[in-house]
This record gives sequence, C-alpha cells and structure tokens, in this order.
Amino acid sequence: LEKALDDKKIEIRHEEISQRLVQEKLDVTLPGAKILFGTAHPLTQVQHKLVRIFSSLGFSVEEGPDIESDYYNFGALNFPDNHPARDMQDTFFTTDQHVLRTHTSPVQVRMMEKQAPPIRMIVPGRVYRHDADATHSPVFHQIEGLCVGPHITFAHLKGTLEAFVAMMFGKDAQTRFRPSFFPFTEPSAELDVMGPTGNWMEILGCGMVDPAVFENIAKVWAQKHPDQKENPYDPEKVSGFAFGMGIERIAMIDYGVKDIKLFYENDVQFLEQF
Repeated sequence: LEKALDDKKIEIRHEEISQRLVQEKLDVTLPGAKILFGTAHPLTQVQHKLVRIFSSLGFSVEEGPDIESDYYNFGALNFPDNHPARDMQDTFFTTDQHVLRTHTSPVQVRMMEKQAPPIRMIVPGRVYRHDADATHSPVFHQIEGLCVGPHITFAHLKGTLEAFVAMMFGKDAQTRFRPSFFPFTEPSAELDVMGPTGNWMEILGCGMVDPAVFENIAKVWAQKHPDQKENPYDPEKVSGFAFGMGIERIAMIDYGVKDIKLFYENDVQFLEQF
C-alpha cells in the first residue's frame, strides 16, 4: 500500500512538471529582447568632444562660479557702464552687484589674477541670458578659450581655430573670418563655417585681448605682488587671444537640429538618437 502511494505521488509530481513545461514553453528561435543602454546627453557629448580637441592643442580646463560680481562679469572685461549687456533686460541680477554670469570669461580674469603668463586655457560651463526663441535659451552652455604670452598674434588665433574646425567638422570644412566687435577684444572677428546647404554659419566670436583688459589685470597684480618689479601683464610686453562659442550652437550644426529647445525637453524619442 505504501509503495502504491509513493508511486502515485511520483506520478502526480511528473504530471505537474509536464503541465508546467507546456504552459511555460519557450521558443528559443525567437529573437531576444533589445537591451537599452543609457548614453550621455548630446550636449554633454559635444562638450566632451570640444574639451578633447582643445586639450590636444595644449589647453587646460578651468571652472568658476555661476554667480559673478559685476566687476568680473563686466568691469574687468572692459564693458562700459552704459553697455546694453548690463541692462536688466539682458542679464539676470541676483543683487545690485552680482549676476548670473552671462559668459565664462570671468574665469579667465580670475586665472590671470593668480597666474603669470604663459596661459592657455578653456572654460566650459553654464551661462545665463534673458533671451528665449528657437535658437536661444535663457540657460545655455559656452566654452571660452584664452591664450596669453609674449608675442601672441592674430596668426596664432587663426591657426588654432582652423585646427579646431578641422578636428570638429572635418579637414574639408571651409571657414572665413569676418570683422566684428567685442568689448574685451581688439581686433575682433567672427568665425563662419560653410554648412551642408552652402550657407555660411557663424560658430564663434574671437579676437586679440584688448590692452585695457591687461591694464585691469596689471593693477590687481601690482596690488597682490608689491615687491615684484616687472608686471607680467604690462600691455606693452604681453598679448593674447580669446574666443568663445555656444555648445548648443555647435551641437545644432553637428547634429542638424533646428530648435534649441529639443535639447531641454527630455523627449526620449529625440535623445535616443544620440
């Protein structure tokens, strides 16, 4: 009787296993489920690429605060008191004397105040301006560069930026420099790249550092180093170039994106393309 009971238990267990196998039958010939991998945001990818390019050209990477004083954001960079950028319609003021930085150039001033030439640096970071449309955002990202030393000329600036364009957009990319104006550079220019449709597209502003900027740095340097006979930022003995570009603009050109807002809307269908 016990043997018959044990045999019946084994039979029932086998039937349960057989039924479960039928219910859970897997077709091993079906393709597996697609594994989704996360990737860096397209703006982050472009910023990393820009940093790699300029690092290969000998530039160090520096950072600074998002909230800047009026002096570092405007005064030290030769912005006159009546310049439109100082207006509350264009700049976010946190206090009467502090702003959300409108560019990353203040970091360049801070670096020059504590380090003598030669300097070769870039400053990627978030910046803020009171502007919003299809190609502008109130919060966006810039990368600005500075090179300071003896006998720096516009030819050095031109060669550096042409090397950058070749590495960013390809060796066959066509470029042109157009005269422009910026308070902190003289002479100043804008760099255009020929787009795929045959139109020139502006990608950055640049120029030779205005001697007035070096004069401001020289005054601060003299106060911090009263025993130093020669001032390394004497405008008669030092020169340099600066440039700045919007990372969003580079990304829009590189990826063919027409609306800057697409970078901020967290649309998975858009972001998964990168």
